[in-house]
Amino acid sequence: MSQRYLYLHGFQSGPQSLKARETAAWLQQHPAAGQLLCPQLSPYPAEAMRQLQLLVEQQQPTALIGSSLGGFYATALAERYRLPAVLINPAIWPERELQHFLGPLHNPYTGEHYRLGREHMQQLVAMRPARLTPARYYLLLGTADAVLDWREAVRHYAGARQLVRNGDDHRLQAWPQLLPGVARFVDDYYRRQASAAG
Repeated sequence: MSQRYLYLHGFQSGPQSLKARETAAWLQQHPAAGQLLCPQLSPYPAEAMRQLQLLVEQQQPTALIGSSLGGFYATALAERYRLPAVLINPAIWPERELQHFLGPLHNPYTGEHYRLGREHMQQLVAMRPARLTPARYYLLLGTADAVLDWREAVRHYAGARQLVRNGDDHRLQAWPQLLPGVARFVDDYYRRQASAAG
């Protein structure tokens, strides 16, 4: 079953990040699995979400992949548009985790200079879904993540499919090997949906 994946990169990242390129390479090698959309997201949360909502409505992806902050965005989109989402070490409380980065910043992937303020943290708070649908999610977590606490994600997405890799890190070194399972999860999600509707 061919899918249309929307990949959401993390904070201070972009479509040229290693995981994004690995995802694109795998789909090129397995064209029957689907296609990839991977936009450069605005560094400002409200702008990034407007950009993503427009893209979802115009391009109609069938699945989301979100890494770190992208996992937080993917969760908001999954609930709004009822899409399956694969989350790689997702940010759970980005308004807390990004406090250390308030002020002037430089994105090494794009060269963009910008400034994060407290108003941007409030934008993140405002987009958190009131409730989650566990069946939509597949979490991929590393216990050696030095950026985010994987145990928070385990609790936050209780009931969702989860794979916790002992010793893997925030980048998730095993990502290329996990991509076939990602494709199976998305295909199975739509088979379950079709079965429930029938």
